[in-house]
Amino acid sequence: MTTSTEAPAARPTSAAQAADLPQIADPRKVAPRDARAMSTIFFDRLQILEEGTHEYQYARNTLIEMNLSLVHFAAKRFRNRGSGEMEDIVQVGTIGLIKAIDRFELSREVEFTSFAIPYIVGEIKRFFRDTTWAVHVPRRLQELRVTLARTKEELVGRLDRNPTVAELAQYLDLAEEEVIEGLIASNGYTAGSLDMPIGSEQSSADTVTYGDVTGGDDPGMELFENLHALAPLLEGLASRDREIVAMRFGQEMTQSQIGVQLGISQMHVSRLLARILIKLRESMLAP
Repeated sequence: MTTSTEAPAARPTSAAQAADLPQIADPRKVAPRDARAMSTIFFDRLQILEEGTHEYQYARNTLIEMNLSLVHFAAKRFRNRGSGEMEDIVQVGTIGLIKAIDRFELSREVEFTSFAIPYIVGEIKRFFRDTTWAVHVPRRLQELRVTLARTKEELVGRLDRNPTVAELAQYLDLAEEEVIEGLIASNGYTAGSLDMPIGSEQSSADTVTYGDVTGGDDPGMELFENLHALAPLLEGLASRDREIVAMRFGQEMTQSQIGVQLGISQMHVSRLLARILIKLRESMLAP
């Protein structure tokens, strides 16, 4: 008795699997309606193509370029944010589109458009959250700022005035201290320039900027730096020289008192102090 076995059908190669994919010269010119229909075909092939092959890259890149209109659609919502160029927003939104393409599965039975938009918008919002604050604050406070802004707008409409901290806290079910912390953190969202003129009625010759009246050099900074540089030099002195400096400048003793303490004349103390100070000064000024 003989048996015959049939050879298993050869598994199609990735090239054969991609052979029936439409060859699109410029995917960016595909109309959005056509892109939705063609995306289904490309996603279907993408699931069976071998990652890293030329055919896989063609399918993936075509999906990205065909659906760039979704990025531009989402980016329009952020045109008036006042931060960042539209090119940067589109670039960041494209990262969200790529993430959506890499995570989308046809088995979800969801339109790719509905799946991708939250990814794109989320990436753009993350960009604004992480890059547009003038001062870095914790993410918790960044999110609280947005909540407070919306709540204030709503309560202004109800009360016909700005709400108090207590009213904001009661509405949001938060402690007043937390609301105050959020309001203070909001000041870090934008920063004004120190070159901005104060007032609007001054002539250009008399213009005074915030930099002219705000801040200044700390008078104690130079003293701190000098003392910091002097410390190791004092450590390098002989023990008696270090004791004389401590008595004269630490305990504010007179030269006569130091002489009595050390059993030497006031003149001798004066000569010793002069020698010590010259040595320290030369060491301080040495390059």
